[in-house]
Amino acid sequence: MAEHGGKTDSVGRARRSRLYDYVDAHEPGRQGTADRVVRGRREFAVLLGAFRRTAVLVPLDPVTGSPLAADFGGVRWIYAFSDEGALARFAVARGEGAREWAFQRWLGARLLDGAVPAVGVPCGVALDCADGEDGMLFPPVREIVPDAVAVDVDGGTGDVR
Repeated sequence: MAEHGGKTDSVGRARRSRLYDYVDAHEPGRQGTADRVVRGRREFAVLLGAFRRTAVLVPLDPVTGSPLAADFGGVRWIYAFSDEGALARFAVARGEGAREWAFQRWLGARLLDGAVPAVGVPCGVALDCADGEDGMLFPPVREIVPDAVAVDVDGGTGDVR
């Protein structure tokens, strides 16, 4: 087993989440430094843990009553918001600020471990997506969603790497 309970490949090397590659590739001037990679992993783990323990607002589709979601880049993204202000900014950005928005409060863990697998297609969670760089994506990859639906695990929904 690798760190964080991850699996190893056929020759015993730890398989890395694609999120670690994202940390490496998006830090100009710091690419490839071991300290930065370790720090990035820890920072993301802290953010993910906080999200999993936090109740977020999940707007409901006005027609179906299911969590509001959109498809982008081959992934279905369930919308979630840290507070009513973030949901209001999203509503205004969509040009729907005047209508009433029904929502439920869900723990982030319930979204990642329950709702995402129930969707049946590659699915992640978009937190505060109208807030630009202050928003956060939790993609359908191992260590974020269950392995059975992670797209970077053999047998996961989509079977891509």
